[in-house]
Order: sequence, then structure tokens, then C-alpha cells
Amino acid sequence: MRVLVGDVGGTRARLAVYRIEGGALALERRQTLPSQDFPSLGAACAELRVTPEPLDGACFALAGPVRGDRCRTTNLPWQVDATELRAELGLPIVRLLNDFEAAARGIAALPPSSLETLQAGAIDPRGARLLIGAGTGLGKAVIVPMERGERILASEGGHSAFAPRDALERELQAFLEQRHGRVSVERVVSGLGLRAIYEFLVERGYERSDPALATRISSGDAGALIAAHAEDDPACGRALALFLGAYGAAAGDFALEVLPLGGLFLGGGIAIKLRERLREGAFLEGLRAKGRMRPLLERIQVQLILDDDLGLLGAARYLASELRGEPAGP
Repeated sequence: MRVLVGDVGGTRARLAVYRIEGGALALERRQTLPSQDFPSLGAACAELRVTPEPLDGACFALAGPVRGDRCRTTNLPWQVDATELRAELGLPIVRLLNDFEAAARGIAALPPSSLETLQAGAIDPRGARLLIGAGTGLGKAVIVPMERGERILASEGGHSAFAPRDALERELQAFLEQRHGRVSVERVVSGLGLRAIYEFLVERGYERSDPALATRISSGDAGALIAAHAEDDPACGRALALFLGAYGAAAGDFALEVLPLGGLFLGGGIAIKLRERLREGAFLEGLRAKGRMRPLLERIQVQLILDDDLGLLGAARYLASELRGEPAGP
């Protein structure tokens, strides 16, 4: 069997073709496209060049809430309908998943080399596991072990309210309220959030930044530039530290809500790019600093996922199970 899968976010659309042989998945072709350059998911799929050999179906992981066969993507102006897409692509089956639901389904297939432990903690194999990851937005998912397999609970928790931890973050919240009205945690803990933190620090006079660098950040890949200049630019350094603390705090809040005794996983492209920084204190201190609950959070295992294709892998595993007539999970 051959399947088309996609992991589509507000910045990039990752598309791939997998060949399914027995229980194994073999990557045949992979392509990354700028999502914003296309008017629809179907148009993006048309750019993926595959061999004439037929495809048996497709599954797309989308950054947005999926209801039945439809999804309105959060950071793209797309309305995706699986029935319409099936006709457009000429495929017998098309399935849609929330992007972090798909990513959560891929965790079980990761080799140990794709995981890096940030906090050792302790593991209860019967305990829930959590996945959180910042990219263009902030995604979350819950993995609940069952007698047979596991149940994945999709989430839109990135849109819960931002909770400032001190006076500076309360001022950041007010700054963002002027731009957006309600401030979700995604407005701070995301690629766009990192840029907003930098702009807040510079505009409010908390830190100085090189003017030429500020111009590049305003029009380029802000996250990569801020991380690259964290050591030599005061505003970049403080913005990154504030971002990592807020990221850790969001992960800690999620852990308090669900108690991931089976482990907390950190995914998404930003985490991989900030791999070295995540080993430092700001992220873990933000996660642990929960007052009387600190000892509890210090015992949670935290692992960084190093595989950026996790969503593709999860979507392929989901579709492979369905094509084999197996339950893909509750």
C-alpha cells in the first residue's frame, strides 16, 4: 500500500508518501512547502510530485480543530473538507486529524535515539502522557493508556488564557491586549509570540537592540534570528529567556491539569531549534515553579522529541491501521 500524508501548520506544509509493507512504514518521498503560498490544501498537494503508481488513501494532520470530516485551520485561511478533497485528489479515502493528535500517535513509533531527556523523573506505564509543542501556534494532546493500545485526546489548549507570572509579564499581557484583545497563551508561547516578546522589550525600553537586526527580525524568521543573537544582543537574550520561562510555565500548567505520570513530551520545530537552550534553567524552572506542587512536577519525566516528522509518522500510522481494518484508536 502507498499513502499520502501531510502535517500542515500555519508556516509549513509537510507532505510525504509512505509505502506500507506489513507493519512497517517506508518513506518514499517528502516535500516541505510554504503553507501561505497556497489557497488550499488541494493546491499544495498538487505540488507534490509522485510516481504514477496509485495511492490507497491520504491522511492530513491539520493545525486546527477537526469536526467530523471538516477543519477550519487556525493560522491559515483554509476550510478543509475531506469529502471534497477525496474527489479533488481522486483517492478512495481521505482522513483529517488535529495536528497534535497525529503527532501523539507517532510517539509510540519513535526509537530511543529520537528522544532526549530533559528531566529524568519517574515513569508509571499506566499513567497518562502529555505532548506540548510550540511552532506557529501552540499545540497540546493527551495520551491515555488503555487495555489495548491507547486513546488520544485532541486539544485546543493553546488558546487558553495566558497567565502572567510577575509584573513584567503582566505588562506584556497588557501590550498584547492592545494588539489582539484577549491574550491566549499561544500569543506568547509560539514563534509569533517570541517576536512579540522581543518587540515588547524594545518598544517599552526594557532592552536595546541593534537597529539593523530589529529590521531583519520584523520581516524575517524572527525566532531563528532572536535565538542566533541571544548572546550578543540584549533584547534577543532577554526575549528568549522570557519565552523559555513562559513555555515551561505553560507545560507545567498542562501537567498540573492532567498529571502525566507516563511522561511529558516536548515537540515542535521550535523545541528542536532551541535544544541547547532547553537544557538550561529557564524552561525547567518555569515548569517546576508551581508553589506547593513543585515536588510533584520535579518527579515528572520530561523528554524532548528530536524527530520533526512526528506528525507525518502519526498520520501514516493512523491511516495504515484503518486500511488494514484495525481500529486506529478510540
